[in-house]
Amino acid sequence: MLAGGQSLVPIMAFRMARPPHLVDINEVEGLDRLAVEGNTLHIGARVRHAAFRPGALDGPTGDFLAKVMRRIAHHPIRTRGTFCGSLAHADPASEWCAVAAMLDAVLVARSVAGTREIPVREYFEAVMTTSLRPDEILVEARLPLLPAGTRTGFCEFSRRAGDFAIGMVLVAWRIENGRIVEPRFGIGGAEAFPRRLPEVEAFLNGAEPVQATWDAAATIAAAALDPLEDAVTSGDYRRDLVASLSRQAFEQACA
Repeated sequence: MLAGGQSLVPIMAFRMARPPHLVDINEVEGLDRLAVEGNTLHIGARVRHAAFRPGALDGPTGDFLAKVMRRIAHHPIRTRGTFCGSLAHADPASEWCAVAAMLDAVLVARSVAGTREIPVREYFEAVMTTSLRPDEILVEARLPLLPAGTRTGFCEFSRRAGDFAIGMVLVAWRIENGRIVEPRFGIGGAEAFPRRLPEVEAFLNGAEPVQATWDAAATIAAAALDPLEDAVTSGDYRRDLVASLSRQAFEQACA
């Protein structure tokens, strides 16, 4: 299936994939839908990264998505690549995959057998592996809107601007009576697939937004990690990186 093609085409160029057919869905009516209904943001399979430019969507969810969008690859890719295409590809370094995991998205798959709604916690299975069936296409992502007053932070690290991220941290919370409430803490790039870290969220809930909290929460995040390792990036490096990114994301959310 070809929507943006910003992941598929390079893989084909390197002969890592040799599909016998490509099905272009860019003329399929309705797949470009981007709309808010109630407390849910609906993102169709043809919605480009650039649709989440600053000011495109109101409220803390719109601000958060714009903050993340600016860090995705390069401008030409942002104007062509798609939100749902990133989710279907399921690269561990995908920013949108991390956003979907952190916000508890619901993903809508369709086949000749009908439509299926997949909670994001049941969607990612391994590196570039999802629970989509061979005959299904991802047609929509549904993100619950963050409540008013939510503060967010997003930090990632890559060796060069636009490269795949080695690690990223996403946070969201509200402050009530000087305490953190409803915290969300997600990671991406550092493990086989993105996820929330409940250990960190439990620690943050009710804590004061001060440096001592950031340091302790960062230590918990690093310890909870099951890091990817490769020839140039060790697991210990990714643990240290996630701890550092966590502190930066916390400070950003309180700025």
